[in-house]
Amino acid sequence: MGSTEDLGYPQIIVQYSNGFLVSKVMFTACELGVFDLLLESGKPLSSDTIAAHLGASTMGMKRLLDACVGLRLLAVEMTQEGALYRNTEISDVYLTKSSPKSQYHIMMYYSNTVYLCWQYLADAVREGRNQYEKVFGVSSKDPFGAMYRSDEEMLKFMAGQNSVWSICGRDVLAAFDLSPFTQIYDLGGGGGALAQEYVSLYPNSTVTIYDLPKVVQVAKEQFVSPEESQITFHEGDFFNDSIPEAELYILSKILHDWDDDKCKQLLAKVYKACKPGGGVLLVESLLYEDKSGPVETQLYSMNMLVQTEGKERTAAEYSKLLEAAGFGVIQVKRTGKLYDAVLGRK
Repeated sequence: MGSTEDLGYPQIIVQYSNGFLVSKVMFTACELGVFDLLLESGKPLSSDTIAAHLGASTMGMKRLLDACVGLRLLAVEMTQEGALYRNTEISDVYLTKSSPKSQYHIMMYYSNTVYLCWQYLADAVREGRNQYEKVFGVSSKDPFGAMYRSDEEMLKFMAGQNSVWSICGRDVLAAFDLSPFTQIYDLGGGGGALAQEYVSLYPNSTVTIYDLPKVVQVAKEQFVSPEESQITFHEGDFFNDSIPEAELYILSKILHDWDDDKCKQLLAKVYKACKPGGGVLLVESLLYEDKSGPVETQLYSMNMLVQTEGKERTAAEYSKLLEAAGFGVIQVKRTGKLYDAVLGRK
């Protein structure tokens, strides 16, 4: 048997230990505006120029830029005047604020909110509950009351979710042919990015975003233009208020926030409201049936532990929840991307 050295074990430990350093470098470069400045400049810039524009120390900025080069988020060219830095294609597309596929807002949410919760991961594992009380001094009994503890935090969360659907939305909505459904309710639809993708993909449809009154207000003011006539809003709490009749209900990243009992409660209400022949589309990140991966989904499940009352599940576990509510003819499609689709019919 070979030694751990032969297996490359120490290198794996180094990589895993440095994981949070890697993400913080990327988050910091986003927060300081490095990628935006380089995009706007239209040409490579020196570290001194970047530092001066962004109000940073020359020493600190040089180290940040070099780390971004090492992570392939920036490219560098050596000239007679010194090193000049420019964005890579990945940075232009995903890390600049102005890009249609920008992930800037979800980066900032992870950096300024999720990271703080993860500092108490050991406590979350010991206690089996989210850590909002320790981190932010707010009650952990209502996860979304804690997540929406201020208008600023709610806007940050909504913008972050919108950025996710800008790159993942079409994959999950095209996993099945949903064109027969024309009257859709997007439960917990937030900032409306998934609804916008839906009406773009299925132009004969109308989508109603059902969310809390304060969420709807922000969505109308910040994210969904009044000209988008195919998208409407319904204010309410779908756990406590009635759910109107529709042909299709979308629950995108909703069930993973809650335990099985709460999921069954919500799905039973959806089934009762659903038109005969209608259905429910679950958009979630699916674990393998033996729960050995994908690693991203396993990490999301850990995040559910520190932030919510829920967990990530397998396709069979979601199917069981749907069947308990009365849904049948359940189909599962793995997209090969971050999120997958499960369709249940009434």
